[in-house]
Amino acid sequence: MSDHVDVLIIGAGLSGIGAAAQLTREHPGRSYAILEGRSASGGTWDLFRYPGVRSDSDMFTLGYRFKPWTDERSLADGGSILSYVRETATDYGIDAHIRFDHRVVAADWDSEQARWTVTAETPDGPTTITTSLLWACSGYYDYDQGFTPTFVGVDDFEGEVVHPQHWPADLDHTGKRIVVIGSGATAVTLVPALSASGAGPVTMLQRTPTYVLSVPSVDKIAVGLRKVLGDRASYVANRWRNIGVATGLYQFSQRRPVAARKLIRRLNTKLLPAGYDVDTHFNPPYDPWDQRMCLVPDSDLFREISEGRASIVTGQIERFTRAGVLLTNGDELAADVVVTATGLNLLAFGGMTLSVDGTEVDLPDTMAYKALMLSGVPNFVFTIGYTNASWTLKADLVAEYVCRLLSHLDETGRRFAVPQPDPSVRPRPFMDFEAGYVLRALDRLPKQGDVEPWKLKQNYFHDMRSIRRGAIEDGALRFG
Repeated sequence: MSDHVDVLIIGAGLSGIGAAAQLTREHPGRSYAILEGRSASGGTWDLFRYPGVRSDSDMFTLGYRFKPWTDERSLADGGSILSYVRETATDYGIDAHIRFDHRVVAADWDSEQARWTVTAETPDGPTTITTSLLWACSGYYDYDQGFTPTFVGVDDFEGEVVHPQHWPADLDHTGKRIVVIGSGATAVTLVPALSASGAGPVTMLQRTPTYVLSVPSVDKIAVGLRKVLGDRASYVANRWRNIGVATGLYQFSQRRPVAARKLIRRLNTKLLPAGYDVDTHFNPPYDPWDQRMCLVPDSDLFREISEGRASIVTGQIERFTRAGVLLTNGDELAADVVVTATGLNLLAFGGMTLSVDGTEVDLPDTMAYKALMLSGVPNFVFTIGYTNASWTLKADLVAEYVCRLLSHLDETGRRFAVPQPDPSVRPRPFMDFEAGYVLRALDRLPKQGDVEPWKLKQNYFHDMRSIRRGAIEDGALRFG
């Protein structure tokens, strides 16, 4: 096996497999490898095994642009998504290029040779591989450890405490009293899945509510279009339709937050029992889309609440007790199992150390170019999806850009490209997003700028123009 490849991809999850597929489609003669730290492909969709795990975006936009999603379900379960990702790998012969159990820990760029030397830890010890272009598709969070706040008295609790990121395969929740701490996508997925499969009672304990919208699990319009147009044409049509709807909802929420809040409240009220305290449990103190909005299929969360199998408690935790969780208002929630659906630990580029000519790159001192490259770091690309839309929409655009960049380097006889901002560009925090996992890590992330192409837009239509169609030589990239 060669110790040098033209392109080295880090991560064999949704982004990494998509990157390799696009590279194979556009540059079939170019050598590449994928280094995967775990022993299996699939990333998130192989790691998370908790009950009910599913997408929180529709599959017409979470799916790859080049591979139609043919299942009727718009919000798909984790196992089906994993099969889709692995099927894509099989379609493009990607499996033979994956080196499992290779955890990348460091990468150093050598300007004289115009190549990266990448160090990975393996069961047999450290190994190195060189590459002309390094592409991080390792996601944005720590796979080894989810975020759990420090809870007073947790060691006193006589039941079981579980984090969804590491769900025990042998946990039998039948008949168990379960408290799920959290209010994000994982919590609103877990609660109805647990209560509908025999646990009970199930309580979602939240400090702050989240905006929740119900969507049909099977999109009847999408099914109709598929019957008329076939798989590929209907996939394109449904993808664009859903991009438009999601973008419209986001823009409406940002421009008219009071009206959006009222609309969501009205929709929630219709799905809940008469007299239910909607304002306490479903009316956040922030505006819609200041944090990611949660989607639930076929009103499952609302149905479980209405039928009395699940409930929501909004309050502050005082401490754990032997029998459950004590709140600051004096109420105690009895539990056999407490699930800490309290979020993720953000980890840029899988935690690897980047350096250029032996000098370590301090990420907060860099600025993100089009949210896919870093200032001062040659031939390094990263894939990070949207916070307000499907992850893969951005991942596909990044893959297209890499292929365009490689072609441009070939055509012009250059060996590298490195972003270099003008001194007049003012730094800003990388994300204007209030999710806890982002706020906890902002000081460890690159910056964005106040002008393009350094400004993060979080808008697919803008990025299509900038990333898919914008000139490679735009004055912000330096070539050599």
